[in-house]
Amino acid sequence: MEKFASIYERASERKGGESRLEELLSKPLPREALAAIPDDRWLAEFTLKVFQCGISWKVVRNKWPQFEEVFFQFKPESLLMLSDEHWEQKAQDPRIIRHLTKVMSIPANAQMIVSARAEHDSFAQMIANWPSEQITELWEHLKKHGKRLGGNTGPYALRQLGVDTFILSSDVEGYLRSYNVIDSGRGTKRALKAASEAFANWQQDSGRSLTEISQVIAYSCGDNRVV
Repeated sequence: MEKFASIYERASERKGGESRLEELLSKPLPREALAAIPDDRWLAEFTLKVFQCGISWKVVRNKWPQFEEVFFQFKPESLLMLSDEHWEQKAQDPRIIRHLTKVMSIPANAQMIVSARAEHDSFAQMIANWPSEQITELWEHLKKHGKRLGGNTGPYALRQLGVDTFILSSDVEGYLRSYNVIDSGRGTKRALKAASEAFANWQQDSGRSLTEISQVIAYSCGDNRVV
């Protein structure tokens, strides 16, 4: 397996130097900050990523203020009081992107967030206390207990809110396959285990977060060179 220093050097060359590369890297939030994120922001981010899947991200972003209005600023308790008839009506609201199955992910994910309180003080506490070395298990939790959060949808939402996670983007997946780290379907247990072990090794090697390592790998390959 390639050393992280070699990956970093290549990414740096492609992005115009170390200082420019470092400017591009986002960093995860500390656990205290993650634990303070309110339930409505988790639900909002999950919903945003669900709607961005297969739809222009710009289109979704432009309509997002109306999404916040229609769905009560994504307050889980308020949303869980709605009847099926209300949800069908909201799915037809012209202020949002009308897509019933995606809209119906909202009450399902609201329930997942509220249910986390049974074992944790809050959904945010559950996320903040989740071991980084078991990050793919968190992906699986979102997929199993939520709705439409499989694939990269859940991981992208986690990353956006500051959770330390790698993402199997097309560039990262392509890199892992080219170095024979993974050789099965992206979402298989075998692939996730192999990817997790590789990232753990790079983390030990570099002292960097999973978020940074994932981004450096993506910048080291693919079609994102800066001249």
